[in-house]
Amino acid sequence: MHNTTALLIELGSVILALGLIGRLAGRVGLSPIPLYLLAGLAFGHGGLLPLDASEAFVAVGAEIGVILLLLLLGLEYSASELVTSLKTQYPSGAVDFVLNATPGAVAALLLGWGPVAAVALAGVTWISSSGVIAKVLTDLGRLGNRETPVVLGVLVMEDLSMAVYLPLLTALVAGVGLAGGSVALVIALGTVGLVLYVALRHGRLISRAVSSDNPEMLLLVVLGLTVLVAGVAQQLQVSAAVGAFLVGIALSGDVAEGAHKLLTPLRDLFAAVFFVFFGLSTDPADIPPVLLPALLLAVVTALTKIATGWYAARRADIGPRGRLRAGGALVARGEFSIVIAGLAVATEPRIGPIATAYVLILVILGPLAARWTEPLVWRMRRGKRSARGEAPGEGKGRGKGAGESGGEASREAAGREADGTPGLGPSGLPSPDEPSEAATQATG
Repeated sequence: MHNTTALLIELGSVILALGLIGRLAGRVGLSPIPLYLLAGLAFGHGGLLPLDASEAFVAVGAEIGVILLLLLLGLEYSASELVTSLKTQYPSGAVDFVLNATPGAVAALLLGWGPVAAVALAGVTWISSSGVIAKVLTDLGRLGNRETPVVLGVLVMEDLSMAVYLPLLTALVAGVGLAGGSVALVIALGTVGLVLYVALRHGRLISRAVSSDNPEMLLLVVLGLTVLVAGVAQQLQVSAAVGAFLVGIALSGDVAEGAHKLLTPLRDLFAAVFFVFFGLSTDPADIPPVLLPALLLAVVTALTKIATGWYAARRADIGPRGRLRAGGALVARGEFSIVIAGLAVATEPRIGPIATAYVLILVILGPLAARWTEPLVWRMRRGKRSARGEAPGEGKGRGKGAGESGGEASREAAGREADGTPGLGPSGLPSPDEPSEAATQATG
């Protein structure tokens, strides 16, 4: 069969399957991401239906998917909001690093893999997946929630930290001296600093230059600029995702709103391709031998991410419900973890399978944790109160209790949920998944 013909047949089959999977996920009330990943495993090497003709195309589409996910995430926030988030969230970033990098480093040392592998596995367990989390927050309608800026602040701290971490890891893997690693680090930091400066000082000029009343021209210019900046950032040892995110930050006003509307369908298509490609790159036969240690590591670091989100949201004076939602949203690992494992696999080949199994577990568990962490914990608390014979409103979690401010308690008494709930979404309406939660708290 001609290569182009095979490409069209394979690609059409994959996209059609993704559409059917997405409809199924919507009917059962789940994020489609885990199903996209399982579809990738079925289509990939060692799976039921290997894709040969379209694999290269899907790989490029996956890169574009990550770029678009982060671009549209950046369009939700201004440069001033980013700076404020960085100023307020740096303690949370430090806690995030300690809680989530430590288990990976300890696991590598216990397995006898050496210091370089320990640094690499620490990165795998530390960095949450901005791409997966952006999609989950969108699917759950939480972009307008009070805890969402906290989640994004932690993610931005992690993504910008990659500008320091990746050059250092590359130097360790290559065995270069301190001078070589320092040069790569200076270049990376200079690039991030320059892009941030341009976004802060000249964001309006960029928006004016990009602006167009013609939707076609606006789409082409914004997409071209984003891909160009992402490529340059990647070339300079800075993540392409960080570059795309900062382009979104630099655009504002009507330009950002118009670009968001135009690019949303493209994001949804290529984001689905990204998750399929992640499954395609995994041989299912490599997973069973490392499944148990990967599962243990996943459970530990899921709990540490929930603790990270709780801490970060508490610093922002968000109540228990919002803290749990923030923690659950941070659980997923993904694209960065795979990149880190790929860099280290030449030094320690055994890190590849365990990192793959670990990420697959958490990229499936992540959307579920984002949706169910808060309601499950709340139901457990209600069960304990019922076992003690307490009335629904009697627990320590009511009123001005541990970790709650007086202002928060007064807002709660006034009938407004201060527990991290709903601000207004982008449309000015409460987030879609929140009314039932607000009603639940009002009764319990």
